[in-house]
Amino acid sequence: MTRLTTQGIRLLATVLMALSASAQAVELKVISGNGSRPAVMALCQQFEAATGHKVTVEFAVNPRAQKKIQDGEAFDVTVLNPPTLDRVIQSGHVQADSRRVIGRIGLGVGIRQGAPKPDIRTVEGFKQTLLATRSVAYPGEGASGIYFESLIQRLGLGAEMKPRMRPMSGEYNVEGVARGEVDMVVVVASRMYGVPGVEVVGLIPDALQTWIGFATAVATRSAHPSEAQALVRFMTSPPADQTLRPIGIEPFVDAP
Repeated sequence: MTRLTTQGIRLLATVLMALSASAQAVELKVISGNGSRPAVMALCQQFEAATGHKVTVEFAVNPRAQKKIQDGEAFDVTVLNPPTLDRVIQSGHVQADSRRVIGRIGLGVGIRQGAPKPDIRTVEGFKQTLLATRSVAYPGEGASGIYFESLIQRLGLGAEMKPRMRPMSGEYNVEGVARGEVDMVVVVASRMYGVPGVEVVGLIPDALQTWIGFATAVATRSAHPSEAQALVRFMTSPPADQTLRPIGIEPFVDAP
């Protein structure tokens, strides 16, 4: 995965230390949706290197992440799709004025590394690829899984695909492909990057695409609000492009 340049980290470190109210290292907790996993992991590691703070990240599908937050789990920063983030802002668990957009990503197709690469460049090619696969994994919860199920119906493939569909947990669907338990996965494309044994075929055709946004904000009851705000700014500052773009995330697009 592409990482920030040394110069980029140093520049951000200077800004972040100025933003931080304390020079003492603290530990921050992030609650994040699964779709942004590779980006969040990379950016949090870079933030640690730049500031000396420690960041722990807890991943879950967006509905579960929302429930954790609204049930009162302690955290400092969250990364969620914009509608889910706005709900936890409305419930008072997240600071509205700290909300910043990271970017957006479309749905993509992944296969086991070494398997023949299918043609998904056109709508017809994607349909034929689906019909040729024995099993296709997708998130059993969350926006991308709901959209994919509706897309199958829209393509008129409901009956043919029913025995091949494998709804799985957001923590496992991509890894199931790597283990050979399913032939293909359709999921937010960024989720597949960095998973050993999985090859990203590409995004589904534009005519069928939906865009999933990622946004971040600071917890209302963060124990370290200045450092949490610094992490939010780090994840949404221009040098982060070097990490986001190689995994297919378009930075700073306020996607619905």
